[in-house]
Amino acid sequence: MGDFGNLLRRGIRLPPVGWALAAMLAFYVLAGLFGRDPWKGEDAIHIGTAWNMLHYSDWLSPDLAGRPFHEPPLYYWTGVLTGKALGWLLPLHEAIRLASGIWVTLALVGVYYAGRELYGQESAAASSLLLAGCAGLLIHAHDAQPMLIAVAAYGGAIGALAALSRRPWRAGTIYGLAIAACLLGTGIAPTLPLLAIGPLAWWLSTDRRIALQALALGLGLALLLILPWPLLLLALEPSRFHGWLNTELAPLKTPFSLLGAGRFLSLLPWFAFPVLPLAAWGLWTRREALTAMPQLLPLAFLLLTLLMLALAFRPREIPALLLLPPLALLATPGALTLRRGAANAFDWFAMMTFSLFIVLLWVAWSAMALGWPARLATRVVVLRPGFVGHLEPTAFAIGVLATICWIWLIFTAPRSPYRSLTHWTLGFTTLWLMATSLVLPWFDYGKTYRPVAEAIAKALPAEHGCLAERGLSDTQLASFAYFIGIEPEPLSSATGKQCNWLLVMGSSNKDLAAPDGTWTRVWEGNRPADRKEKFRLFRR
Repeated sequence: MGDFGNLLRRGIRLPPVGWALAAMLAFYVLAGLFGRDPWKGEDAIHIGTAWNMLHYSDWLSPDLAGRPFHEPPLYYWTGVLTGKALGWLLPLHEAIRLASGIWVTLALVGVYYAGRELYGQESAAASSLLLAGCAGLLIHAHDAQPMLIAVAAYGGAIGALAALSRRPWRAGTIYGLAIAACLLGTGIAPTLPLLAIGPLAWWLSTDRRIALQALALGLGLALLLILPWPLLLLALEPSRFHGWLNTELAPLKTPFSLLGAGRFLSLLPWFAFPVLPLAAWGLWTRREALTAMPQLLPLAFLLLTLLMLALAFRPREIPALLLLPPLALLATPGALTLRRGAANAFDWFAMMTFSLFIVLLWVAWSAMALGWPARLATRVVVLRPGFVGHLEPTAFAIGVLATICWIWLIFTAPRSPYRSLTHWTLGFTTLWLMATSLVLPWFDYGKTYRPVAEAIAKALPAEHGCLAERGLSDTQLASFAYFIGIEPEPLSSATGKQCNWLLVMGSSNKDLAAPDGTWTRVWEGNRPADRKEKFRLFRR
C-alpha cells in the first residue's frame, strides 16, 4: 500500500521501463477493441471473412460471404484462433478483432527493439510511444485489419537487421519470420521492401561473411514457412491459387506513379503527426551522420516502402500505415533532443489539446445520455435518427477513471525528455478510450449493419431458399453473413437467376427497381444514419 501511495504522489518514472511501459502500451492496444459491432468498412469485411473461415472450418482459402476472397490467410487464421479461444467469453466479433491487438502488440515490441538496437536502451521506449502516438494508426489499430501484420513485420525486420552484426543468427531468424508473416498476411507487394533492404543491412554489417549466412538462414526459414500454403492451395484448389496469384501480381504490373508517391506524402502531415516533424528534426540534427546505420537503415527502408506504395497501391490511409514504423524510428532521436522551448511547447500542446477534447467529450456524452445541453441533444438525434441515449454505468465509470488518470498524469509526470511524448501518446489513448466508452453507442448506431440485417431476417421466411443480390458491397455481404447467416448469390450468376428472392441496394429509384414485372416488393429499409443507402427485398 505504501508503494502505491508513493506512486500516486511521485507519478510514473520517465523514461518508462518494465511493467510501467508494458502497462502504457497495453492500455493503448486494448482501448477501443471491445464493446462494438463490426463497423462499416474494412472492420466488417475482415471480421466477416474470419467468421466464414471459423464457421465452415475452411482454413485453406479465405471466403467473403461464400465467395472467393483472394487474400493471404494469416490474419484470418489469427482471428479464428482468438475467436475459438475467447468466443465463449466475448461476442465472437470482439474475440476475432482481438487478432489486431496481437499484431499491434508485436508491432510495438518490434519497434521497441529496433529503437534499442539503433539508438540505445534509453531511447527504446520512445520508438514504441512514437508509433503508438501516430494519428493515423489509432483507429486502424483497433479495427480488424490485416495490414497490421506488415506493420509488425516492418518493425521486427528493422530491429533484426540493426542487430545483424551483434547477434547475427537471432537477427536472421527474426528477419525470416518477418518476411513470412508479411507475405502470408498482406501479400507480395508489402514484402518487397523487406527483401530489398537486406543487401543494405549486409553492406553495413561489420562481418559481411557471417551476415550473409544469417540473411540466407532468414530467407530459407521464410521459404520453409511460406511455401506450404500456396502449394497446398495449388494442389487442392488450383483456381483459387491462380486467382490469388493474379490478384497479387496485378498491382506490380502497373507503371510507377510519381503522382501516387506525392499523394502518399500528402497524407503524412496529419496521418504521421507528430512523428513526421520529429523525424525531420532528427535527420537535421544528425545530417552529418546520414550514412551511419541508425539513420541510413530506417531512411532507406522508408524510401523503399514509398516506392513500393507508389507502384502497387492507390493512395489511401491503410497502405500508408507501412510508412509509420521507419518514420517512428527516424523520429526517435529527434523527439528526445528537442530544445527546451520546443519540448515545452509540444508538452503544453498535448496537455491543452487533449484536456479540451476530453471536456468536449463529456459535454457530448451529457447531451447523448442526459439530454443536456438541449440544443446539442437535438443535434445528436438529427445526425442519428431514432437514436435514444441512456446512462450506461460501466461506460460512465470508465470515463471517470480515465479522466482522473489523465489529470494525475498531468500533475505528476516529472521533467524529462519523455514528458511531452508521454503526454501526447497517453492523452491520445485516453481520448480514444473515452470516445469508445462514453459515446460508443452513438457511433455504433451509425456504423453497424445489425439493424438492417435483423430487419431483412425478419422479412424473410424461415425456409426462403435461394436469395439473390444486386449492388451489395463487400461490407454489406460480410455483415449480413455474420449477423444473420445469409450469403446471397449474385443476380447475374446462373444460380442467382433461379432465385425467388432478391435483395438490392442503391441510392436512387432506378438502382432499387426490380429487374422486371415478375417481382413484388416485400420490404424496404436503410441504416438510420444513412439516407442515401437503401435496401429493398423482392419476391418473385
